[in-house]
Amino acid sequence: MSSSSIHFSLSFKEPQAHYVEIEMDIDHFEEKFIDLKMPVWTPGSYLVREFARHIEGFEASADGLPVHFEKLAKNTWRVENPHERLKIRYRVYGFEISVRTNFIDADHAFISPAGTFLYPDGHLEHPSTIQINLPEKWKQVSTGLPKSATGELHYSADNFDILFDSPIEIGNQDIWHFDAANVAHEFAMVGGGSYNKQQLSADIQKIVEEETRIWGENPNTNYVFITHNYQSGGGGLEHINSTVLGASRNAYKIDAAYKNFLSLVAHEYFHLWNVKRLRPKALGPFDYDQENYTEGLWIMEGFTAYYDNLIIRRCGFFSAKEYLNALANEFNLVYNRAGHRVQSAAQASFDTWIKQYRPDENSINSSISYYNKGAILAVALDIHIIAGTEGTKRLDDVLRAAYNLFYKKEQRGFEEHEFQQLAEQVTGLDLAEIFEAAHHTEELDYNRFFAAVGYELIDLNKDSHDLSLGIRYQEQEGRIFVKNVERGSAAWDAGLNVNDELIAINGSRLDVAGKEMEFMLEQAKEDDIIDILIARDGRIRTIHSPLRRNNKQLWSIQPKSDASSTVKALGKIWLSISE
Repeated sequence: MSSSSIHFSLSFKEPQAHYVEIEMDIDHFEEKFIDLKMPVWTPGSYLVREFARHIEGFEASADGLPVHFEKLAKNTWRVENPHERLKIRYRVYGFEISVRTNFIDADHAFISPAGTFLYPDGHLEHPSTIQINLPEKWKQVSTGLPKSATGELHYSADNFDILFDSPIEIGNQDIWHFDAANVAHEFAMVGGGSYNKQQLSADIQKIVEEETRIWGENPNTNYVFITHNYQSGGGGLEHINSTVLGASRNAYKIDAAYKNFLSLVAHEYFHLWNVKRLRPKALGPFDYDQENYTEGLWIMEGFTAYYDNLIIRRCGFFSAKEYLNALANEFNLVYNRAGHRVQSAAQASFDTWIKQYRPDENSINSSISYYNKGAILAVALDIHIIAGTEGTKRLDDVLRAAYNLFYKKEQRGFEEHEFQQLAEQVTGLDLAEIFEAAHHTEELDYNRFFAAVGYELIDLNKDSHDLSLGIRYQEQEGRIFVKNVERGSAAWDAGLNVNDELIAINGSRLDVAGKEMEFMLEQAKEDDIIDILIARDGRIRTIHSPLRRNNKQLWSIQPKSDASSTVKALGKIWLSISE
């Protein structure tokens, strides 16, 4: 097999129609036949997306003559091997705006490799080369893949895991470079925007250097930021030496939006260590044919969701108050979702394949996000470690030790109990309560942890007497429809359904602006029974529903006035307050 080779060539004959043409040359493979597969999912985005559905015009040939093939499964083509250069041709359609899927139009192409490149079954470790043929008006290529010596727009991947983890942006993106933590960084902006290159470079340099300090080293020599700017956009996906970000093109000059973008950068860059290298056992080597289950995403994504805003605070972009408000919002997102009483953080991690990326009208009642829940478990760990070690250790030290042990020394993924054992060894503390909480729906007494560093969680809505039905509704073409019914709410118990059309309340027709609903809630009293006239599947009926106090919480994290000077000093360590 030493003389075998795999080479891909990408062309764009009809980019305006959203197609990329791929040629795959396979040379000197010994098998009688080769099973070519396309992944059904892409690392970092835990959903079976069935990328093979976008393949068209599959052909196989050798020396210009057709080679027999048959399709064995949804993502598998079996091709007879002529034991010489085998050429595979196919087209891929790409027109889905996201950080994880192909998007091709007349202006540019974003290539998500897992949805583009086939691989020979049993040969994920095989290297490959990639040649990109630019349309006449396109001039730039941005990717974390190293350039190959065979040509200017030729790239190489040591194996298919690296290829599938290296997105490619092709077009006329705005490219600039900067160094941070002794690593060369490229920024590729697509779609224009109000960004300031110098400010972005300087601010992101601070983020990179702070994260490198946390982990003890930066494992890359180069890193690429690919940012797609839209009228309204967001999201990100981490890769081994690059990331793809979504942003709103005109939001860079808005202070809050700009800080949110920096937080997104901090989040995806943190994954360079946390998940791309330090990882649960299930997340590598990957099985690209099916789901790869783990209960550990509350650590990988949740801890990262905790650190993103904390790093923005450490770099000085957030004031302490701004950071505490951002952290309090994680509690709002968990506690104001009835699903937190139904699904644990570990369950949410395991079921990400069927729940996280497939929300429906009942998701708020049946599930939580391992991002938000993991973040509040992470803050409990961090401040517990700070308080328990009198400020000599914190969660940073645990992550750095885990990276050095599992990734660098033992070169393997970890089991959760191993991670917990190491954390307890590093800190000298019993952390079982917090790790166990990830597997249960009962909430920790977070104020017990916050008090140890001089802060407390306060529900600003605790004494509110506002009333609520417990529904979310939406106007559609001049009509009002129920979109969510919260578990345990008045509407839930009364039998109001999603997709019910709301017509009138207590004999007064509802207006699309919601004024009648607001007036009714302001004038009514708790436990009043109201008559709601609805249309359900075209049939008119009346629902009799009680009114109850609005159970929505509004959390704030505030300093404790009675905290001792010693405890306050620990809080300053936590929040990087120097004064």
